Amino acid sequence: MKKHNFYIICDNIRSLENIGSIFRTADALVVDKIFLCGICGRPPHSKISKTALGAENNVAWEHYGQVWRVIDKLKKQGVNIIALEQTKHSLDYRKFKPKFPLALVLGNEIKGICQSVLKKADEIVHLPMLGSKESLNISVAFGIIGYHLRK
Repeated sequence: MKKHNFYIICDNIRSLENIGSIFRTADALVVDKIFLCGICGRPPHSKISKTALGAENNVAWEHYGQVWRVIDKLKKQGVNIIALEQTKHSLDYRKFKPKFPLALVLGNEIKGICQSVLKKADEIVHLPMLGSKESLNISVAFGIIGYHLRK
């Protein structure tokens, strides 16, 4: 495992277009692997390809039926697990200092990341919302924090 390995764990993301956008951004950020867990759609799929524009062929990926399995596997390898979720105790992403190797968990568009996964995370970070909406689209949120983590 390289010192700066960067992984993405998609936890039950339902939109195939969001999965495609995550692949495209992951390609731009040189993510080592995407783990598609639970109900996440998987390539090849035309809706994923529509937004990924071929990035689904450039970024390694694996599917896991249960997200906790990949988290446990990565933790045993010394990977820091970071969840992107708004909670009472989450840290503003701008104050977070990443330690690699790192896996970023992205959650379901409606339900977010489940409590059992949040308990396994080494840190929970959030994007502050300044307007009236409670959250951003998951692929947009990934782009913001992904570039922050890679700087």
